[in-house]
Amino acid sequence: MTRDPIPLSSQDITQAEIDAVVAVMKSDRLSLGPRIGAFEEAVAARAGRKYGMAVNSGTSGLHLCVRALDIGEGDEVITTPFSFIATTNCVLFERATPVFVDIDPDSYNLDPAAIEAAITPRTKAILPVEVFGNTAHFDAYEQIARQHGLHLIEDCCEALGGVLGDRPAGSFGDCGVFAFYPNKQITTGEGGLIVTDSEDIRDLCVSMRNQGRGTDAWLEHARLGYNYRMSDINAAVGEVQMRRLDEILAGRRRAAAMYDDALQPLVDDGLLHLPPMTQREAASWFVYVIRLADRFTQADREAVMDHLKKEQIGCNCYFTPIHTQPYIMETLNTKPGDFPVTERIAARTIALPFFVALQQEQVTSVTEALQIALQETGR
Repeated sequence: MTRDPIPLSSQDITQAEIDAVVAVMKSDRLSLGPRIGAFEEAVAARAGRKYGMAVNSGTSGLHLCVRALDIGEGDEVITTPFSFIATTNCVLFERATPVFVDIDPDSYNLDPAAIEAAITPRTKAILPVEVFGNTAHFDAYEQIARQHGLHLIEDCCEALGGVLGDRPAGSFGDCGVFAFYPNKQITTGEGGLIVTDSEDIRDLCVSMRNQGRGTDAWLEHARLGYNYRMSDINAAVGEVQMRRLDEILAGRRRAAAMYDDALQPLVDDGLLHLPPMTQREAASWFVYVIRLADRFTQADREAVMDHLKKEQIGCNCYFTPIHTQPYIMETLNTKPGDFPVTERIAARTIALPFFVALQQEQVTSVTEALQIALQETGR
């Protein structure tokens, strides 16, 4: 029997989001209007922060945090090679130097001991990522930053709604940044949001996202700035999505639990590892990324993905190590082999179809196709 393709991701949009967008389109404020503030308040409250500043992407938010903390040429920022490229780019934008350290193989987040070993007199900040929504070690990162007098920027772009103990993602360090691309927990189409308890960071980010304006005067500019604003159209979608966040998270946890159960026999057979996740039942689940056992090669991983794609099952690798990207190797003199844990894990990861509306029969189809693909590798 022919079945429908199974996409890698799919946003969860209801009539309420559509109605909210229509209401904005019928209003006289498409940008810099009331929906921005309502969305900012909702996200900041969920992160346990005083302030939220909406921007047009997570990348923009990270860039503004780097600028607001006066990180620039001559400064070093310790960060991860296992992330989306924006984590590194936001440091390079300001001519500061990203200093990569390897990840912890049990969480895929930065190894706290490796951070400690990498601190130098030029280190000004730590920029860790909650990879796939995993909040592991963020309390340790915060403690290290405090002990050494460093800034901590929390790249929580993948972790909205996650927790570590009783602390929500976004509550660690000087500031944090969420992102709302369509594959994230909630979406605004494109967008991001900075959270902080610092009035200085808030004021600088509000000014810099709006062309450096320092007052309400439209043609008065106090500093170098950018057009990083979010429109009220995007914010309207986000505001409704935030009201639905717990419902959305419950759906993602349900989907993850279905995969956990279906894939456990492959784990028991030593074929793969489930996604590492702190407080699994309370995780926010950005993506569902399995890792093949170490006996499988990167070529095996590509063959498995090719089989899934032939079966019209969406999949992707997460992530290509940043330090092996061509322009990063040229800029920072990094090379394959520099961070062996990152490379070992990255060579064997596969993101499986994952979204709120995922059905049990789709999980079964993915699992069966994955099992066949693994058998065909002969390992």
